[in-house]
Amino acid sequence: MTRTLSNIPPYVFYELDARRAKHRAAGKTLIDVGIGSPDGPIPAVVVETMQRVAADRALSGYPFFQAHPAFTTAVAGYMQSRFNVTVDPSRELLALAGSKEGIAELVLAHAEPGDVVLVPEVYYPVYARSTLLAGAEPVFVPFLPDGRLDLDAISAEQARRARVMIINYPGNPTTTSVTLDELARYVAFAEQHDILLLSDLAYSELSFDGYVVPSVLQVPGASRVAVEMHTCSKSFNMAGVRIAFVAGKQEAIARLDAYRSNIGYGVSTLSQLAGATAFTHAAELVPPIVNEYRTRRDRLVSAMREGGWNVSSPAATMYLWLDVPQGFGDWEWVDALMAGPGVVVTPGIAFGDAGRGKFRVSLVQNGDTLAAAAAGITSVRA
Repeated sequence: MTRTLSNIPPYVFYELDARRAKHRAAGKTLIDVGIGSPDGPIPAVVVETMQRVAADRALSGYPFFQAHPAFTTAVAGYMQSRFNVTVDPSRELLALAGSKEGIAELVLAHAEPGDVVLVPEVYYPVYARSTLLAGAEPVFVPFLPDGRLDLDAISAEQARRARVMIINYPGNPTTTSVTLDELARYVAFAEQHDILLLSDLAYSELSFDGYVVPSVLQVPGASRVAVEMHTCSKSFNMAGVRIAFVAGKQEAIARLDAYRSNIGYGVSTLSQLAGATAFTHAAELVPPIVNEYRTRRDRLVSAMREGGWNVSSPAATMYLWLDVPQGFGDWEWVDALMAGPGVVVTPGIAFGDAGRGKFRVSLVQNGDTLAAAAAGITSVRA
């Protein structure tokens, strides 16, 4: 397999965007609950930081290669207070321009042609696409009925060739949550087979009903084999700011740093200082954002149930992961919703072939609009 873009299949989100644009160009009013892009405001204290920093002459120069000291200090404090995890800012942390880029760069820094990257069978697209760009082979690990990965399905040969294993809990799009004991199972597997474990923790703060999302780095000894990606995008409504971090195994952080320093020049200082403010004030900034998503989740779930859907309330994330009604293919369902009630959802095949027959709804509209979307979805199924 050569490392060329020609090996990468068409991006489903491009196709979804094209179909959405076609309807809008024809004058159709759409309720977009497809892309998981936060619609809430960036917290005021973060905006104040960005306004102040934007006028700083220091911004004229290049940013720090690894991370601004204020960012690493804030992140180390956040990891300690939120997860009781101690991180060495100088060797176990790296600033990223968003976790998507960080995941891709980490895979590219570790995987080569002939290697394997273990990917959940329903996955955020960058997991497989970065693997293909590296010339490596993505091996899709099936889920058990409860959403845990079926590690027994990984052959000895696949485990021998594996360089990275990716986990994503709480899951996008599946919304599956796990316990710290389950994360320990993945750490043990990675250690047994000398694999770098990559935990994508984009939804660390978006949890409800008493569920508290754990970090893989809370597992004793995890920093020997694991790294974890955190982002401001969802927790603080900062997707457009592009600031995240990776923490964990020193050797993996150093390898990623070496890769990134060859293709870029650090992360925007403005973004880092905005992120530092967010993580410093996380305890006060996160609850109102979570409360809003909880209200939206409850409104949408209630409306879907009233429409006859068998829907469970997810314990985390900003999504519902639902079955496409019988009689519809994935794209047929998406097209019927756009052409009829004007509701945009994401087809499950955007997240791999194992997502076929499912669709994702995002909590990126207010409660009334989500209820209207539910009514529209129900009208087409009926």
